[in-house]
Amino acid sequence: MQIDELQQIATQVRRDIVRMVHQCKSGHPGGALGCTDFLTALYFEIMKVDTSFNMDGVGEDLFFLSNGHISPLFYSVLARRGFFEPKELGSFRHINSRLQGHPTTHDGLPGIRIASGSLGQGISVAVGAALAKKMNKDDRLVYVLTGDGELQEGQIWEAVIFAAAKKVDNLVVTVDWNNCQIDGTTQQVCDLGDLRAKFVAFGWDVLEMNGNDMEEVVRTLKSAQQHTMKDKPVLILMKTEMGFGVDYMMGTHKWHGSAPNDEQLKNAFAQLPETLGDY
Repeated sequence: MQIDELQQIATQVRRDIVRMVHQCKSGHPGGALGCTDFLTALYFEIMKVDTSFNMDGVGEDLFFLSNGHISPLFYSVLARRGFFEPKELGSFRHINSRLQGHPTTHDGLPGIRIASGSLGQGISVAVGAALAKKMNKDDRLVYVLTGDGELQEGQIWEAVIFAAAKKVDNLVVTVDWNNCQIDGTTQQVCDLGDLRAKFVAFGWDVLEMNGNDMEEVVRTLKSAQQHTMKDKPVLILMKTEMGFGVDYMMGTHKWHGSAPNDEQLKNAFAQLPETLGDY
């Protein structure tokens, strides 16, 4: 796809996100808006996927969302990509909906391969899936998105050590490096230090990108593909701004888990024109 086509999809996805969170008066718009360009590029330009959906994903690239609270982004991208009808987005966080606040697998929503409500587990799952592809001689890649606040979880670093030690080089991990989590900045809560130096020291191949520049996102993801199969797992440190695309949500942790009211929704819609048709 052309960059402007991807940007139009991303604009509609951002519109979906604020609409979904507003309708149920709960959810996590900040990180979802910040990561929209990344997930749009991944599903519409980078990954080989089958929208008929098979849980095993043989012959496909796989994606795992570790920071599951940004589920409205994941649901919107899956719907707009054709995994299920966009009209189902209106059931977000409703009782008996397949679109719960954190993704689950028991309702069989196409595109969802793991439940990711408990933070810190996504890289571990992705490592297992990547090793399974190697054992099955499946040459497709495994991608995972994790939040920077998640890196405060110990299990993350067990997976990081293991992936490097076992040369899991068909794995691309992206960190949403927005320096925000629910209670404040990552520096205030538990400073992460020099992430590039840490991952390099652990034996990873590290790239960086501006996650709110679609052209740079596509270019870096394609570069990451070229860095795979070289005996090292690949990490992308993705600088984003929480709430990107909606000016009053940008750059503050206050929109990590808050829903816009009616007036704020109207304001957001004015900044996010309808491009693909609302659900």
